[in-house]
Amino acid sequence: MKGLEKRIIVVGGGLAGLISSILLARKDRKVLLLEKKIYPFHRVCGEYISNEVLDFLLREGLYPDFLDLPAITRFEFSDTHGKAVRIPLDLGGFGISRYVLDEWLMRKAQNAGVEVKTGIQVSSLEFIKHSNSFHINLSDHSVLEADYVIGAFGKRSKLDKVMKRPFIQKRSPHIGVKYHVKGDFAPDTVALHNFSGGYCGLNAIESGKFNLCYLGSRDQLREFGTIQEMEQQILWRNPLLKRIFQASEFLFERPEVINEINFEPKEPVENHILMAGDAAGLITPLCGNGMAMAIHSGKLAAEALLSGTSRSEVELLYAKAWAAEFRRRLWVGRNVQRLFGSGAASVLARNLIAHVPFFAKQIIKNTHGESF
Repeated sequence: MKGLEKRIIVVGGGLAGLISSILLARKDRKVLLLEKKIYPFHRVCGEYISNEVLDFLLREGLYPDFLDLPAITRFEFSDTHGKAVRIPLDLGGFGISRYVLDEWLMRKAQNAGVEVKTGIQVSSLEFIKHSNSFHINLSDHSVLEADYVIGAFGKRSKLDKVMKRPFIQKRSPHIGVKYHVKGDFAPDTVALHNFSGGYCGLNAIESGKFNLCYLGSRDQLREFGTIQEMEQQILWRNPLLKRIFQASEFLFERPEVINEINFEPKEPVENHILMAGDAAGLITPLCGNGMAMAIHSGKLAAEALLSGTSRSEVELLYAKAWAAEFRRRLWVGRNVQRLFGSGAASVLARNLIAHVPFFAKQIIKNTHGESF
């Protein structure tokens, strides 16, 4: 069938790119996945996955059941003073590192028939109207052609600059920092601890390890000179965070860091590219659901390509499905973020969570999806 001969290139081998590639290849589509790094590698990420995607992963054979993954059923929140409140998570989730999960899914993609190229970067990506196809220039000076492209290149990429996407024109004050640690922490709890200018998450992952990841301030890092000094001068003002850092055995030689994390709205289709995962919109870390959203968006992109009979139909199907599933969640996340990262606001948020359970349930409900 001619329709099955169309070549699909997926730019970016994170969760959205891997999931979409696997689903497309299983339906006999010709798929090439391009990833600039070489698996396995770490990503700055909360590494908590909401159970909204669990049924899908199990159904598709994409849940790594060879691992004993921690079930996360509780949420802990502390204000900048270290006063904490704990509540149950109705839906819950599980923890797993991107280092393990991404490589495992990459092997699944290869087994499904996806051609995977790693260690190579896309230099430019252009839709050529007269040929109704994409031309893709790679860092090794080779040129590829594709009928469809899924853009799954993450939070911030050189491609965003090349494409002159609106969000990339705005400077962001945020940095992301991530560690893996070991310590005597609750494995069933995802925690969010506030400090001046940001917040830090902690949750269990595989092999008795914990992911310690925070959203901080570029200006604070500039003021104190080093990440370690910034942590001691700013994060440690929250007594709970000070205790966590001092009680942890740090497993990385140095932290993983990403600069200028941007929460500006993005569009799910730009220049005829189906944007998936963080490339289509980044949910604030306090909502703790970026990995589930990436998985779901990869599924939606694949379904649009499998269902649509023309480019315009594919784009319309994806844009509508993406907006229905994610637009409100991203909007809620951006607005709720105002309650975090400052003294008075974090105290207010803690009191609301502790004394108005409906408040916390509504935040969780409106930033998480339903099982699919």
